[in-house]
Parts: sequence; C-alpha cells; structure tokens
Amino acid sequence: MKRLILAASLMLVGSTAFAQQSVAFVEPADGATVSSPVKVKFAVSGMDIKPAGDMTANTGHHHLLINAAPVKAGEVVPTDETHIHFGKGQTETEVKLAPGTYKLSLQFANGMHQSYGPGMSKDITITVK
Repeated sequence: MKRLILAASLMLVGSTAFAQQSVAFVEPADGATVSSPVKVKFAVSGMDIKPAGDMTANTGHHHLLINAAPVKAGEVVPTDETHIHFGKGQTETEVKLAPGTYKLSLQFANGMHQSYGPGMSKDITITVK
C-alpha cells in the first residue's frame, strides 16, 4: 500500500511540474493596439533559457511567429520572415509591422530549434495602427 501511495505521489509531482511549464507575452497585451515598431517581451516558466546549440534538458529559447500556426512538438521551427529565432537567449525585440491585425505566437524550442509543441506556445492578437 505504501508503494502505491508513493507512486501516486511521484506521478502527481511529475504532472504538476509539467503543468507549470509555460511561455507568456509580457508585452504587448492580447488585444492591444500598438504602433510600429512593436516592442515584444516574452517570458518562460518551468524551463531555463539557453542559447541555440545547448541541449541541456528543460531548456531552450524563444521564437516569435507572425501570422503562423504553432509548430508541432519535435518539428524544427522554420527560419523565415514569419518565424523569428532568438537563439542567443533574447527575451525581447522590436518588430516592424505594417498597419493591420496580427496573430503573434510565442514558441519555445530546444537548442536544435525543435519545438516543445503547443503546450509551450502562446498566441495573442494585436492591431498595428
């Protein structure tokens, strides 16, 4: 019986730790109207930021996706004008955007740019005036 309780406790601790892993936009706020260049700040919880190439467990770096869908877990985040990499471990940037409405997605990925999936992604919508 004690083993069963201990196993259940370990499973709960493991699932709680995983549930605390997340990314967030510090700024801008979801639904904000902003001017260009747009200042974007990001955060991560439950993982550490490391530069591209570092494959330490539970680490990675941010990617900003502009009007693009989150990248599936294990897939490499593309490199193009809508998938901006922050492989030096940066947590903020300024992005020049033309007037309009945009979906910004924050995607966390490991040192080889392999996405941690939708659980480590966050979407907001902004309007650039």
